[in-house]
Amino acid sequence: MNLAHNKSRLGQNLKSWSKNFVPNQNFVVLKYEGLISQLKSCKETPEIAQIHGYFVKTGLDQNPFNLSKLLASSVHNIQYAASIFEHIQNPNLFMFNTMLRGYSISDDPKQAFGVFNNLRARGLLLDQFSYITTLKACARDHESAAILGQVIHGLVVKSGHVLFINVKNTLLHFFSVSSKIGDAHKLFDEYPHLNDLVSWNTLMDGYLHVSQLTVVVDLFRQICRNDLKVSARTVLSILCSVGDLRDLRAGESLHGHCIKIGFDSNMNVVTALIDMYAKLGDIDSGRRIFVEASEKDVILWNCMIDKYAKSGLIEESIDLLRLMKLEQVKVNSSTLVGLLAACAASGSLTLGQCIADYVEEEVLALDANLGTAMVDMYAKCGDLDKAIDIFQRMESRDVKSWTAMIFGYGVHGQARNSVTLFHRMEDEGFRPNEVTFLAVLSACSHGGLVEEGMEFLERMVMEYGFSPKIEHYGCLVDLLGRAGLLEEAHNLIKSLPIQADATAWRALLSACRVYGNIKLGEYVKSVLIEMNDEHPTDSILVSSTYAIAGRQTDRISKEAGNRSTGKEGENKMKEAGCSIIEMVIEELESELE
Repeated sequence: MNLAHNKSRLGQNLKSWSKNFVPNQNFVVLKYEGLISQLKSCKETPEIAQIHGYFVKTGLDQNPFNLSKLLASSVHNIQYAASIFEHIQNPNLFMFNTMLRGYSISDDPKQAFGVFNNLRARGLLLDQFSYITTLKACARDHESAAILGQVIHGLVVKSGHVLFINVKNTLLHFFSVSSKIGDAHKLFDEYPHLNDLVSWNTLMDGYLHVSQLTVVVDLFRQICRNDLKVSARTVLSILCSVGDLRDLRAGESLHGHCIKIGFDSNMNVVTALIDMYAKLGDIDSGRRIFVEASEKDVILWNCMIDKYAKSGLIEESIDLLRLMKLEQVKVNSSTLVGLLAACAASGSLTLGQCIADYVEEEVLALDANLGTAMVDMYAKCGDLDKAIDIFQRMESRDVKSWTAMIFGYGVHGQARNSVTLFHRMEDEGFRPNEVTFLAVLSACSHGGLVEEGMEFLERMVMEYGFSPKIEHYGCLVDLLGRAGLLEEAHNLIKSLPIQADATAWRALLSACRVYGNIKLGEYVKSVLIEMNDEHPTDSILVSSTYAIAGRQTDRISKEAGNRSTGKEGENKMKEAGCSIIEMVIEELESELE
């Protein structure tokens, strides 16, 4: 409705301007100030195209000022802007910078690289905006821009543009997201007088990106010592680091600092503090912060519920969900996803069913996130039929939804259904990811589908371009081992392009036990010892291999020899196993009523 109204009004304005048009006058731009003003307010491409057509018809497209304004208005539709730009015979620096900015925020930022090279080839003098926009494009596609980023670094140093703080900070950001943290810190140290809070935050983000959390904490301390005014963004970065470092003392100190500088009322900081204390294993302190918060939005409620769930305190999560309902805070799917994941991890079908009943009562939409969490919960808690029902009733699905259902079929021994669903997923236009392939390979492993498993691994590489990780190869080793193809499994491990971990070798050891292959089993155990990753179950598996092969006497002699020589690893105790029995407690079932 608004677009149609704007088009009508625009058409009337164009007719009025056309009547007043006087060709070949130097003051044409001044005469059409209304036209330029209208162009600035255009938000839709059809409106811009209408003015563009008027420019062409009246000859206004020959004026660089008008073309610059037209490009600037079109920049959010970069394809349309590019169609204008390619017909400009002598684009000026502003036009080039506009295209660089457009590509830097587009879905294809690497197109900015060609524009930048074209700009340099024309001999135009680059300004700070040329470098900033190109560096932003490089940061968004840093894998393709490694060389260009270094070239720009040299150019800004040579031209002196590195002394512009915005240019230096953008270059710092490029190095940080490219994991070139050494280059980033060197740049940071070379121009200490140009380091503002943005510089410090960017460097901290860079160290977060490469998981050097201790350095992040040290940088924050330097910020405080330099009396820089700390922003909420800075505090959020450091809270994340302290939580991951599991440093409770530092966390408590930072909490006190947040109170001191008045950030204890900032909702984002409060949420991050709860998250930090949960990571530090002090969920009670997190709850106190939650209770003392002057305002509680749905994000804060969701955070507290999620932290309880991830700490294994599912009953407390449900109690908080009930309180949330009493406080008349609108529950959304995000509130329940974490709870359902916790139920899935613990195998608690009763509590999972309570949440599912709540979803039905509140008539919450089975969107991709909530539906996937419910499918995963039911599948992992043993109710495959319910998982299938939810999957079929979902209003929308994404690749995670399909993956959860493929995995569900697999863990319930229905490998053929996993394979069929994988093909159906492709037929409906969804592109599988690495986790999807892991799910279907795991299903093939449990179902003994050797040919299908080999085919999926080949398609993963050749058709979809993924590099298999050790988990994918581990599934294949397990698949070959279960099928009795022990030598093939052994040869696969030896030929892996990545170093095999203990999981793959242990899968082969388990297969040796099943088929009584003592020689290979002993060899695999020796490999695990060399890897310094021996587990008490390894000795038990080898011992069982002797028994299955009918060589109990050899087994007894070997165990006696091991005890007498005290071989490393032979005296390790196996961890005691345990089973969980779920008890239906009426109080929990009625928590949400």
